[in-house]
Amino acid sequence: MRPSEMPIQRLAFVVVPVVVLLVSGCAARSKTPATTASILDAREGLASYYGPGFDGKITASGTRFDMKSMVAAHPSYPFGTVVRVTNMTNGRAVEVRVVDRGPARGPQAEGVIIDVSYGAASALNFVRAGRTQVRIEVLRWGD
Repeated sequence: MRPSEMPIQRLAFVVVPVVVLLVSGCAARSKTPATTASILDAREGLASYYGPGFDGKITASGTRFDMKSMVAAHPSYPFGTVVRVTNMTNGRAVEVRVVDRGPARGPQAEGVIIDVSYGAASALNFVRAGRTQVRIEVLRWGD
């Protein structure tokens, strides 16, 4: 083997794996959608959030509210219900557990269907806006 061929072979050992990784990274990927059988109830409306003024206080379910946890308030879902909340503006989604009652009647009249914790609102990226259009899907009913 001539010395001038050595760099080309070394280059091939680097380039080929990189090309394979790049091509495989371009392959179509999709989030695995939940089957409709696993969604027990679904609604669309506005979400708002609550946090600092309620942090550490006892919720309607008797648990202490932690504004950084993934919890929510809903007017009628049983406590312990697990809900997927999807921000319709940016596609971000989180799962929260219903531990409190809310939103209040005023916001409900304005179309707010769920209050999420500050932590959930932050993950959904709507803290600055205060409210956002969401889809909520019940994944598991509480007690």
